[in-house]
Amino acid sequence: MKIVSVRENPEFADEAVRYVSACWPEVPPVLYEDCIRHAVGAAGPLPHWYLLVADGEIGGCAGLITNDFISRMDLWPWACALYVDERLRGHAYGRSLLERAAADARRAGFRTMYLSTDHVGLYEKWGFRYIGQGYHPWNEESRIYGLGL
Repeated sequence: MKIVSVRENPEFADEAVRYVSACWPEVPPVLYEDCIRHAVGAAGPLPHWYLLVADGEIGGCAGLITNDFISRMDLWPWACALYVDERLRGHAYGRSLLERAAADARRAGFRTMYLSTDHVGLYEKWGFRYIGQGYHPWNEESRIYGLGL
């Protein structure tokens, strides 16, 4: 298993767009395509996109972005789009993807990385702490977690 940064390996951009879009079919694919393609060669430290590659196949993904469709515009960067294929779950690959994002955020000078989720109990095991609720444009809310870097 290895984690591939699409920013550092732009040849993975097409695969990243297809994979991430397939994981969240309710999100218009153009949104991920635009973000992932502009991550390659971006002047600033964000965004980043990562792929989990296991046995030559993509088995997971994650992003590191400035805002994850949430009301807390004062917080960034955000880990987003974390997904690990069911066949690969139970091996802490999601944690590995987040650790890579956290390392890149730390190198860029950030002191905290955030994520929004409905899950309770998972991210706390990985060092994240609940900091409050955030609100989405589609009239839903999510828990916000922060991880000190």
